[in-house]
Amino acid sequence: MLLITGCGVVPGGGSGGSGEPVTVLTFAPEKTGATNMPGMNAMADTYARWVNARGGVGGHRLRVVTCNERNTAQGASACARRAVEEGAVAVVGSYSQHGDAFLPTLEAAGIPFIGGFGISDEEFSSYLSFPVNGGQPALLAGHGLQLAGVCDRVALVRPDSAAGDQLPELLNAGLAAAGNSTADVLAREDATDYTGVASRARTEAGTASGDAGPGSGPDPGPGSGSGEEPRPGCVTAALGERTETFFDSFRRLPEDGSRVRVSSVIGSVGQSLIDRTGGRGGPLEGAFITGWYPAAGDSRWAEMRQVIADHAFADNRVDPADAGVQTTWIAYTVLASVIESLDTDEITSRKITQALDEGVRVTTGGLTPELRWEHEDMLGIPDFPRIVNPRVTFQVVREGRLVAQREDSVDVTETLSGSVAD
Repeated sequence: MLLITGCGVVPGGGSGGSGEPVTVLTFAPEKTGATNMPGMNAMADTYARWVNARGGVGGHRLRVVTCNERNTAQGASACARRAVEEGAVAVVGSYSQHGDAFLPTLEAAGIPFIGGFGISDEEFSSYLSFPVNGGQPALLAGHGLQLAGVCDRVALVRPDSAAGDQLPELLNAGLAAAGNSTADVLAREDATDYTGVASRARTEAGTASGDAGPGSGPDPGPGSGSGEEPRPGCVTAALGERTETFFDSFRRLPEDGSRVRVSSVIGSVGQSLIDRTGGRGGPLEGAFITGWYPAAGDSRWAEMRQVIADHAFADNRVDPADAGVQTTWIAYTVLASVIESLDTDEITSRKITQALDEGVRVTTGGLTPELRWEHEDMLGIPDFPRIVNPRVTFQVVREGRLVAQREDSVDVTETLSGSVAD
């Protein structure tokens, strides 16, 4: 008997459709000492309640099983086994750094992995993975592009882990557009204080004295810079949930006259963190942020926000500004499109995989480009061959809100290709 806590089953409300129920599983870490993504499981439950109240998906009631991945390889493996035991036809909108622990189990059972968060390399190489974003690779490469014309020097604070080892190369691929590169500052992912790390990062990034402060200065777009005064240095932190702890340590450093701004990527920084750290008066005011999707206030999120308002039942885990919640919404949009495309009453993992492989097209209301996973749709980058959505968005914290820095998204295909070539 499999013993696992933190798992649940949500059959959904309403009578559902006339076909057999379709079971899927979503997993993410909750209540751990490192990164937690409780909104992903909660969004999966919310989505099930919504579609079942509307009659299900393609005439089938959606049965969602959720599982706490615990941020461990053992937890990820246990959740994959749970998917097999529950007869899931897909794992949808999930988060794990341990792709090597859960994907072999899903592959052995023929269960597709749809719309993972994009934090593990295996999500972009497994033949049963169907990503909806470019994951951490696209974020870091894009972030380098965002900072290339803005920062004089860049210090990257990242986990001292296998997952963190690839981040400097990716960031450097974008920074190369301005002939720049990053100083690599390693940090423990589970530390409770980053004062020493923050001091080193500021030293590595610091420029000549002048107007200091992480949120000071104008909000230039990428490629800007008049040359009339030195550009600030930038400290970029990509520590997942511990990014908050880092910026708390950073803001407590005594002033030394350095002109330094801060930056990060979605997944490490979001609106909830900006709010918790003081909003417009906090250390993240003026920060540059790279994301996968439009800013949370964009009208293209209106349907998701309404679904949350109507069906989350005041579950405060479901934050519409959270990248995990957003990714889960998009992943379930993909699932629904695939099921509705099948000309059969029997929904199986094999039929879902076949539809995805044979080019089912999914539109997401402009939240992503049109998604399709045929061979010719994939970038073919050796390290990340299954990326089909290489676009990122440049955002900035202004008046305490995470808003678009530029309206259009940015394609990082060439930048990612350069990171491999180098």
